[in-house]
Amino acid sequence: MAEERWDVVVVGAGLSGLSAAQMLRKRNAGLRVLVLEAKGRVGGRTLVEELPAAHGVDTWDMGGQWVGSSQTHVMELIEELGLEVYPQFTEGKKVHHMGGRDAKISTYTSSIPSFSLPVLLDFLQFLWKIERLSKTVSVEEPMKTPNAQQLDSTTLQAYMDQHVWTTELMEELSLCSRTVFGMEPSQMSFLYFLMYSAAAGGIMRLLETTPGSAQEFKVKGGAQQLSERLVEQVGVENVRLGDAVTAIWQSEEDGVKVKTASGAVSCKAVIVTCPPHMAAQIQYQPPLPLERQRLTQCMPVGHMTKFIITYPSAFWKQKGFSGEIVARPGEDCPFAVTFDASTPRGSPALVGFIAGVQACYWNSREMEERRDAVVSSLAKYLGPEATTYIHYQEKDWSKEEYNGGCPVNVMVPGVLTYYHPALRKPCGRIHWAGTETATQWCGYLSGAVQAGRRAALEVLSGVCPSALSEDELRAARARSNRVPAHLAESWNRRSSRTASRIFFSLAVTVGVLSVGGALFWAMPERGRNWMDQVSVLLQRKGV
Repeated sequence: MAEERWDVVVVGAGLSGLSAAQMLRKRNAGLRVLVLEAKGRVGGRTLVEELPAAHGVDTWDMGGQWVGSSQTHVMELIEELGLEVYPQFTEGKKVHHMGGRDAKISTYTSSIPSFSLPVLLDFLQFLWKIERLSKTVSVEEPMKTPNAQQLDSTTLQAYMDQHVWTTELMEELSLCSRTVFGMEPSQMSFLYFLMYSAAAGGIMRLLETTPGSAQEFKVKGGAQQLSERLVEQVGVENVRLGDAVTAIWQSEEDGVKVKTASGAVSCKAVIVTCPPHMAAQIQYQPPLPLERQRLTQCMPVGHMTKFIITYPSAFWKQKGFSGEIVARPGEDCPFAVTFDASTPRGSPALVGFIAGVQACYWNSREMEERRDAVVSSLAKYLGPEATTYIHYQEKDWSKEEYNGGCPVNVMVPGVLTYYHPALRKPCGRIHWAGTETATQWCGYLSGAVQAGRRAALEVLSGVCPSALSEDELRAARARSNRVPAHLAESWNRRSSRTASRIFFSLAVTVGVLSVGGALFWAMPERGRNWMDQVSVLLQRKGV
């Protein structure tokens, strides 16, 4: 039997892989593009399921779901595919229960919880430091960040231990790490955290539901539709499901041979879009460069379980709650955060996340025990009506075959400054995509789209350069030929500050925190604007 020949093979039919395939076909309709997917479905880390609800069966996202107006790549794709978004419901009181076992349950309506003055000041000074550091990070080349090796050699937890003053804020930040990464702050490089924040435009964009932030909108009908509609454009006949790639062989004479569970195909180039830890399980011949091997060995994936619980009515809205709960997970409360998950059709529901070390703890128990603990906690925070639910559904992404975790892979300390250049650098005819390789909104749906399109342009620069503009061709070839730079000390050298400048910086910082904290306490909006203006002034002065 003759071996199949294709121009390009894309490994993975998630949003990144199908975005790459769409870009290839859009630029050159004559290209023969094959998408190989190990799972029996498309969508990768997005998944829509039908669940019993108040008005019959309705659909909910059990994987990635949120998009934001600042996420230009995915928002453009949503419009192109004829889909619509709707805002995350946020009106009403939010529940906050942090600050140790004896903490009282409180509510708030602003974007920042009702912190005590010491915690508020602690939050302001920590946020200011993080935002300033994030602005020094080059997302494309984070190794060139000032003091990169020092920042990469420490964990986010170690930085928190040094710069956070209050126990409550320490709890808050640990919870944020779990809900954003599915990881504890002790498990990731601090420089990676800064890079990730910079790729989103700042740390607060990762956490909020405000305009431009990560949790601003949801896709009507579910985010998996993006992949399903991309399949229609790529061609159903060009997407093969349930056919896992096991090996990729390259040679100068024969190009690339891709081996799967069902056989083998040959091609001119390959785009691998699966998560780094899954890409590492493919056999490569010749072996990948050492930098690439070490990189994928040191990028663990987060641990997250997502649940949807449907109700006869949105009782929380009737009682003046938004459905958002930020809680200290423990032996009686599995989740870290919940949100309203009511659908455009009016089916009431809540969504929540069990993440990080709490996911490890609770997922060792039976589903019924987790469910009962979730319902009991919801009743504690929102009222006894929470016990009268229609259906509870959960998705433990650590058990999802060909994923093994969610929502994103992170880098452990010491990896980024040595091996980051290998994250996107092609290995011969093998190109890399997936949301982890994005430079804008890394880890999100928009990052997946950007990464897929970028890899497609790289491939086109080799197999069909006439399909690109001069600028695109120049940029794609520059990326493909970029050699991992040596870790020269000159990258991280800066002129040392004089003692007087250091003392001036400290004095200004104390003054800003004192006045800014008072304003935040009395007039939150005015205080926030004042702090923003002072921050701009200090940056101009080089403080």
